[in-house]
Amino acid sequence: MAGTGAASRSGLALGFAAFGLWGLLPLYWHLLADTGAFQVLAHRIVWSMPTALLLLLLVRNWSWIGPLLRDPRRLGLVLLSALLITCNWAVFIWCVAEDRVLEASLGYFINPLLTIATGVLLLKERLRRAQWVAVGIGGLAVVVMSVAYGQVPWLSLTLSVTFAGYGLVKKRTGLDGLEGFSADTAFQFLPALGFLLVLAGRGEGSFTVQGPGYALLLVASGLVTALPLIFFGAAAVRLPLSTIGLMQYIAPIAMFLLGLLAFGEEMPPERWIGFGLVWIALTVLTWDAVRRAGTRRRTVVTNAVTGTSSKDSKEATSPAG
Repeated sequence: MAGTGAASRSGLALGFAAFGLWGLLPLYWHLLADTGAFQVLAHRIVWSMPTALLLLLLVRNWSWIGPLLRDPRRLGLVLLSALLITCNWAVFIWCVAEDRVLEASLGYFINPLLTIATGVLLLKERLRRAQWVAVGIGGLAVVVMSVAYGQVPWLSLTLSVTFAGYGLVKKRTGLDGLEGFSADTAFQFLPALGFLLVLAGRGEGSFTVQGPGYALLLVASGLVTALPLIFFGAAAVRLPLSTIGLMQYIAPIAMFLLGLLAFGEEMPPERWIGFGLVWIALTVLTWDAVRRAGTRRRTVVTNAVTGTSSKDSKEATSPAG
């Protein structure tokens, strides 16, 4: 039980780190807006490979590679996760370059709902009543924000569906954060490198054209990509998908604020209403988490005093029948 608690605590810390960094990424991609979205995507992938190799070398973690290569099913899942996250990155970078960060944030507001639905419907995870209330409020916020756009938000839906699918596949592969990131990058690397070489042959590459500072930003995109993905992958194998889904509100809130305050995008009243509803949902979730943590602490203290095991305590407090 102690090990499970430690895994949950580390999973929560890793999840907060992942989604916090993802929420700030528009600032980074905005610095590279002079380069086409697909070229930035290719650099992001190519420079992720040496980053992954360096991190694997530092932690000396190679033993997972052999079993993975001998398992066609898991290799297929890794290929699928690589395709899903590549699509997600491409749409997100394009949204930043085209000043549509608020629309991207809507996609990541929708995403937790899809992730939670996936966990409940496919993995048979169960939500508490307060969590259902929060999900319902979040769903209403998504509807309000969608109405504010006046059309089906295809970019938002693409971002949400691809990332929800990515989270589910990550759960199925069972690879830890660094392992999963490295495996994804191995599938992505050659196509991305080939694309950059073609651009360089045509004289359309940006790496050596805009100065050493810009080139350094492109190189650092590997590390910028690696850290939140590694944190997310590690969190995904430690936490239920329903918990991951609820934590994912962190990133779109940060993106929403950046779109509004840093990039000066339009903010009609409908979006304010939707944003307020999301904060209400987060308040409900926070209250539920604090209440549940307090109940657990009181149960542990009571059991320690009375010498009752946690199993006996659950049986004693369960309704008859």
